Amino acid sequence: MGRGSYSYSTRMERAAVTGMMTNSLTENFKSKAVTREMTTVGLEYRESRDSEEHPKSVAIIVALDVTGSMGSVPDHMIKEGLPTMMDTIIKSGEPDPQVLFVGIGDHVYDRSPLQVGQFESSDELLDKWLQDTYLEGGGGGNDGESYMLAWYFAARHTQIDCFEKREQKGFLFTIGDEKNLPEVPGPVLKGIMGKGQYDDTVKSSDLLEEARKMYHVYHIHISETHSGKRQDVVSHWKELLGDNLIVVQSSDHVSGIIASIVSGKDTSDSKEDDPETDVPNEEML
Repeated sequence: MGRGSYSYSTRMERAAVTGMMTNSLTENFKSKAVTREMTTVGLEYRESRDSEEHPKSVAIIVALDVTGSMGSVPDHMIKEGLPTMMDTIIKSGEPDPQVLFVGIGDHVYDRSPLQVGQFESSDELLDKWLQDTYLEGGGGGNDGESYMLAWYFAARHTQIDCFEKREQKGFLFTIGDEKNLPEVPGPVLKGIMGKGQYDDTVKSSDLLEEARKMYHVYHIHISETHSGKRQDVVSHWKELLGDNLIVVQSSDHVSGIIASIVSGKDTSDSKEDDPETDVPNEEML
């Protein structure tokens, strides 16, 4: 995948025509269940490949928490976040970003805890995969969500040329306001991915280490929600990711943070963002 190019002006013109910029969340995200194209059952690999059009592809996975408290993030991304992010990355001198959207839920309570798009470069296809994401709005009272499923998918079900050809790691961002659940049982993975997966429980910490072999792994913690304000949640992520935790005060800052990291303007994290600049500042947690 990854064909086509990204045009900020074309995208914003199309958004104006379709009403994307003023639509409600439910008008922009109409899926009532996981689409056939985003289901993971039977999935082997998603690929980010070089081409004549994009000779130096960079794989970027953006994993959105689609449980009940996190609707503000996809709303931000579809209205201004995604086009601003892509435009900033390309203008920074990284002309071949390929972005894949992941939907993350709760494997204990949700019917659809993992859904994945394709790596894409064009404005039209990126909008398609983002808008096809099913916002289940679930989650539960188990003090966490299944962010580790993004690590699992990235580590075991992606093939990316930036790493395979140039030993350049891709980027993986999970975005949410809860803790990460500590493990995922093998039977659950079998249900998510289909036959031939794991019989044993897999620890989240092991999946994180696997994902780190091919990706720079970050978590963007949204502190504007009730859960997001909890210091124990921040401390949990700090222990897991150290300097690759970023705490933001608003979902509106997500796209700017991703763009700054991918473009190389900021590679040290675990900082609270500066709402005036939309880029992490030097204040440590």
